[in-house]
Amino acid sequence: MDVISPYNLLIETSVILIVSFFFGEVSKKTSIPSVILLIALGIVAKLILDYFDVEELNFLPLLEILGIVGLIMIVLEAALELKLTKENIAPISIALAIALVGLLLSTWLTAIVLKYFIADMSNLQAWIYATPLSILSSAIIIPSVIDLKKVKKEFHIYESTFSDILGIMLFYFLTSQLGGEDHGGGASLSSYGLTVLLTIVLSIIFSYLIVIVFQNIRSNVKLFLLISVLLLLYAVGKKMHLSSLIIILIFGLVISNMPLFFQGKLAKLLKPEKAHHIYEGLHVITMETAFVVRTFFFVVFGMTISFGDLSNPMVIGISILLLLIIYVVRFLLLRVSIGTDIIPQLFIAPRGLITILLFYAIPETAHVEGFNQGILLFIIIGTSIIMTFSMIYNKRRSSTAIRQVKSLPVDTVRWKAPGLD
Repeated sequence: MDVISPYNLLIETSVILIVSFFFGEVSKKTSIPSVILLIALGIVAKLILDYFDVEELNFLPLLEILGIVGLIMIVLEAALELKLTKENIAPISIALAIALVGLLLSTWLTAIVLKYFIADMSNLQAWIYATPLSILSSAIIIPSVIDLKKVKKEFHIYESTFSDILGIMLFYFLTSQLGGEDHGGGASLSSYGLTVLLTIVLSIIFSYLIVIVFQNIRSNVKLFLLISVLLLLYAVGKKMHLSSLIIILIFGLVISNMPLFFQGKLAKLLKPEKAHHIYEGLHVITMETAFVVRTFFFVVFGMTISFGDLSNPMVIGISILLLLIIYVVRFLLLRVSIGTDIIPQLFIAPRGLITILLFYAIPETAHVEGFNQGILLFIIIGTSIIMTFSMIYNKRRSSTAIRQVKSLPVDTVRWKAPGLD
């Protein structure tokens, strides 16, 4: 049976997307992240390919492309949701601080554990391997927190987006310390900071130009042209060793907060109605594209999984230590910055798309033979399962609270209901 013939591939990809849609509906009702179901689907697909003796395929190039496009779409989708208002300054600042401190602290402690247990791993290599394991996955978090209260949902959107961007910046700064032309020749912290500043300035300029130009294009097929321009800017930025994800984030912020960015003389350059149509169309396209790319990324990742290493006692021991680091650091940060109401936020710390993408982006010069990929798989599955149980618990707790309020007398409800928020 020719499993990979053109028509069979068309059938298979269509079925995967249809199944992924139903996984999303199941996720809403059960709080089980659809990502876990997609990875399981990939594992089943691999078993089917093995059953039909299909020749071993190299999925890594496809995984990398899907990861990059998915990352861009997810960050853009999140940025389009961010409204820069006075009321949001405090929550955005808190989320940024938690994302930054949590990333650095988790990476530092994870690097200590990796260096202690894995032979021949330098400090720099330990930090490079630790960084992907310390980044929150917005690809998992954003679609999973839809049913949370508005304040908690926005916190997770802000925090996971910042974690993605800051984590990627940290990863590429660390790899630049390896030296050589491909890694920026060993950039110093000050020169890297200047690169980030240059990226921000260029991002703002390009964002204004894109909005001004595209609002004047009369063609009805300009939205995918806009996506192509953003992909081009991202790729060129990576070639120039810029922090390209900042370009995507700032463009999303500009187009979702146009009244804020187009003030004074700049307001004359904006055509609000046409620009708003671009925003609405872009919002739909990014959401749909992120869904498609996320689906195939995690299915393909599931097809690359090998479960043999998960029975290794060393893998299990190191992974449990790293999970403890993740949640202890998170508990301390949330307890200090938010207070006692930290459920389910404490346990919403999954690792996913960024972790996988950056792990496969580790340069050969930084590779450590003693690092077992089972640790990566253990952390991804472990954090997702922990998040699943916390979301289920939170949903049951909310349902119980609602039932208790409904059972109270009317006068009592009027007095106690506000406290439930």
